[in-house]
Amino acid sequence: FCSLPANGQRLLERAAARFGLSARAAHRIVKLARTIADLAGRGAIGETDIAEAIGFRQGNTGAATGS
Repeated sequence: FCSLPANGQRLLERAAARFGLSARAAHRIVKLARTIADLAGRGAIGETDIAEAIGFRQGNTGAATGS
């Protein structure tokens, strides 16, 4: 249901390595990318959807800690 294109998978793997993401965090990014694709009316997740989801993830890192 949430299959990723090869270039999207590589992008997610690079982000996970760079930001030290857990498997759970990576899964949440995929779920968010699926939602972004759905809202845009696309049937499949694209690399841009993954990039946007990663951006949201990195933009929200200070919210949980209150910084």
